[in-house]
Amino acid sequence: MTLPPNVHDAEPIPAAAREAIDALMQSGDLFRYTAPQDAPVALLEAEFAELLGSKYALAVSSCSAALFLSLKALDLPRDARVLIPGFTFAAVPSSVVHAGCIPVLCEVGENYRIDLADFEGKLGNVQAVIISHMRGHTSDMDAIMELCDAHGIPVIEDAAHSLGTTWHGGNIGTIGKVGCFSFQSYKMINAGEGGILITDDADLVARAVIMSGAYEHNWKKHKGPHGDNSPELEEAFARWQNKLPLYNLRLSNLSAAVIRPQIPELARRVRDGLANHDYVAERLNSSTYINVPDPLAPEKRAPDSIQFNLVGMHEDDIRAFAAASEARGVKVQVFGLSEDNARAFWNWQFMPEKFELPQTRAMLMKACDVRLPVRLTREELDVIADILLASVGEVTGPVPVYGT
Repeated sequence: MTLPPNVHDAEPIPAAAREAIDALMQSGDLFRYTAPQDAPVALLEAEFAELLGSKYALAVSSCSAALFLSLKALDLPRDARVLIPGFTFAAVPSSVVHAGCIPVLCEVGENYRIDLADFEGKLGNVQAVIISHMRGHTSDMDAIMELCDAHGIPVIEDAAHSLGTTWHGGNIGTIGKVGCFSFQSYKMINAGEGGILITDDADLVARAVIMSGAYEHNWKKHKGPHGDNSPELEEAFARWQNKLPLYNLRLSNLSAAVIRPQIPELARRVRDGLANHDYVAERLNSSTYINVPDPLAPEKRAPDSIQFNLVGMHEDDIRAFAAASEARGVKVQVFGLSEDNARAFWNWQFMPEKFELPQTRAMLMKACDVRLPVRLTREELDVIADILLASVGEVTGPVPVYGT
């Protein structure tokens, strides 16, 4: 019998990264602005912008930093209200608070996507929107952009979980005014920490670059879409130099050296991650007590985890299911039942205003999360699915074991 796989380790870092790291260690040249040009961070920005099809990219210390800088670069007034989903990671409302703004929460449905009726009802009293594609689940971006454009409200995409996801064939992160991505270890590209923002707006990226920590004339080392400083970008930098505070949220060359060799691996990881997810989803959906929500029609996901709802089970049963799965070797996170979970909105005690979201709360009390690293084999996926189905059976009654 195959033992439950270790779902916490990521893929090995490519050998090319280890070679680049060794060269950096020999030189000691870890600061992105030391080199006159083509530092690893600058090369990463150019490569990432080209990958996503955007004009500009800015690599920073985390996706949270990217969200914060995006809000600051929008030049919102103090106490501006920013609409965000009620189902997201605590870093998202935190970035809003850090930016001197007020998070406003909207409801999320059982499919983990924004409730458009509640979203539209709250849109008239906000100055910006952050759409979190939480765990890679894309909300209806067609409807969201139509509503936001009609109100003249800028949209920031929190695509921390969505690198490689597409909407109508276009890359998630390129639909709104800014897209923010994560390089944290549990993401498609792993640098331990790190983030990046993309945009086609020269003025916005110039503000973000300066505030990220491009002091004096270091902004000249940030390039446009063709490897040079376009007149549009140079004018934007000149307009804002010395007029904005520096938050020093830069990415180091060491992190960039880890990230860059993984970019060619992304397409394979996306392909394998989606195949793994859909295989396990089909198996779990064979149970009347488990529902894996379908993707929206325009969406092609890039998952490295699976989320599912437990159906017709009370809280005690849900807790018993999670305990049974863990005892068998598969850790299940129930978003609303895990103590101090950073994805449960009622745990965000730093919020300047409180929101009660009964629909989102009900969803979180039965929504489960299991990691599925893209490196897992079909045999390992079957072990995970068998354990989850057997654990449901332990609580609700016997279910067939796969292959019997």
